[in-house]
Amino acid sequence: MGRRSNPPPHSFGPHFLWGGRCYADRVSSTWNSGRFNVTFGATPAARPAGPAVADPAEAARWGAEGDRLRLAGEVAAADHAYARQMRATVADPELLRAADALVAGRPAEADALLRAALPRRPSDPLLLWMAGDVASRGGRNGEAERLLARCLDLSPAFVPARYAYAMVLTWLDRVPDALAQAGHLLAAQPGNALYRHLQASSLLRLGEEAAAADAYAAVLEAHPDQPLSWMSYGHVLKTLGRQAEAVAAYRRCLALDPRQGEAWWSLANLKTVRFGEGDLAAMRAALARSDLSEPDRLQLHFALGKGEEDAGRYAQAFDHYAQGNAMQRARLDYDAGETTSQMRRTKALLGRAFFAARAGQGAPRPDPIFIVGLPRSGSTLVEQILASHSLVEGTQELDYMPAIAARLAGGARRPSEGAYPDVLAALSPAELASLGEEYLARAATHRKLGRPFFIDKLPNNFAHAGLIHLILPNAKIVDVRRHPLGCCLSGFKQHFAAGQPFTYDLADIGRYYADYVELMAHFDAALPGRIHRVLYERLVADPEGETRALLQHCGLDFEPACLRFYENRRAVRTASSEQVRQPIFTDAADHWRHFDPWLGPLKLALGPALDGHPEPGSI
Repeated sequence: MGRRSNPPPHSFGPHFLWGGRCYADRVSSTWNSGRFNVTFGATPAARPAGPAVADPAEAARWGAEGDRLRLAGEVAAADHAYARQMRATVADPELLRAADALVAGRPAEADALLRAALPRRPSDPLLLWMAGDVASRGGRNGEAERLLARCLDLSPAFVPARYAYAMVLTWLDRVPDALAQAGHLLAAQPGNALYRHLQASSLLRLGEEAAAADAYAAVLEAHPDQPLSWMSYGHVLKTLGRQAEAVAAYRRCLALDPRQGEAWWSLANLKTVRFGEGDLAAMRAALARSDLSEPDRLQLHFALGKGEEDAGRYAQAFDHYAQGNAMQRARLDYDAGETTSQMRRTKALLGRAFFAARAGQGAPRPDPIFIVGLPRSGSTLVEQILASHSLVEGTQELDYMPAIAARLAGGARRPSEGAYPDVLAALSPAELASLGEEYLARAATHRKLGRPFFIDKLPNNFAHAGLIHLILPNAKIVDVRRHPLGCCLSGFKQHFAAGQPFTYDLADIGRYYADYVELMAHFDAALPGRIHRVLYERLVADPEGETRALLQHCGLDFEPACLRFYENRRAVRTASSEQVRQPIFTDAADHWRHFDPWLGPLKLALGPALDGHPEPGSI
């Protein structure tokens, strides 16, 4: 079944988000070759039989239709088809009533029926499968995991339940466990493209980019006409720095389906691809289509904005950026006032006396180097410089610190309703140390090189600088800052795969930048010398001097390789992946001036923060 809860903060294309259900032809054929036959993926001689299917032909038809819709990006329709597949699978009257409710769009009723049945039938695999699926549809993935695990204990050959279980593990960020489940699925069906996608996306999240690329290549060798697969393959190739191959993969996706806005934006997002007039005409033609989905439309606006900007047509470029941002902003539940309120709560609690009273607590290991700031501030460049040092490993933008903060908040929907950061006052020394050890244990999954230090480059961790200090007092924190107009406009021009909801309105991003500056000034006063600041403009003007100061703060000796960061072939996942594979260039510092006529709302929202940063030309 498809995903029902919010995607993780960092996702890698449609197959990761939607679990890889995109091969209707393959799924249809596997119904009769073992995947959904009466033994659910095995012959009786090979393993214990799974539960029987009430109507295999009907279930096969709806399963294939769900996969076709998932491929087309029609998620709600796909979930409806999968509900019909479920209805065709069960025969028991009680389960049929629940399936009928789900098909009719009454998930709460289906949930109630299944919950009522569970105490009486705790060992029914079909009931456990359905209940787990409905729980996942409602975003209750912890409950879904328990139900599906019990289902598989009872019926290990129940392949649909195993796949559903693997996806729930993915959404719970238990990616190594999801990868293990993909291995079990592929052991039974080595050629199954669905499971190969699950394996590839899991490998990618774990930093095994080369293996993920091989997995996607294997899928495409068998199914070369799937546009979304080419797009996912392009994402991995981009991360690996195989730019020409990534461009070719995105182009192949568009040759198969020119409506794919994500592929157009992915080309633009390489920052090094310049669209020709033929490309611009193709994008305009796609925008004129009445059957274009909203996600494709908004990403086409961002891509066209980049194309018009490269052509020097700044008014047209800004118009496309503005349209794309307006569409995305309307889809998001973001309140700038909540960000300001949370910043003020943090300042009120985490003062100098608070930190002094807890000095020496937390987990003592010095391994992490946190790079914080705003997106598009130059943080990837700083990461690449540090990751070129022989003692430092670059990982990725890890979401473990925000996850700890969210858990401490108590699951509140909005920050103002949660217990964080106030709950930090009640944590004991043992609890602070435990949280630090938890972070280190989770981050260890991404450490591949055995180096003593590693980088966590999630920009938004600036909001948790106090938490970082409390639970990891010997970790390093580096704040990368760029001129507010350059940084904020660059964020406004960027369509992020997930997260960063403040970037889709000039006033929102201006307020966010101002809140960030105010909070970091507070931490500078409360924790003198704790946070090292890198001004992007100074780094560009004096790479060696700024690099030496950065390394000194991190307790590292200078190494010339840090100045040759562009020779580092490590995987880079951010929007600056291709830019940091080139020597430092200086032509971006004042680029915002091309759009100055339209930046009034941004300047107003920035307020004093606009005057507190030196002008690029004065550095």
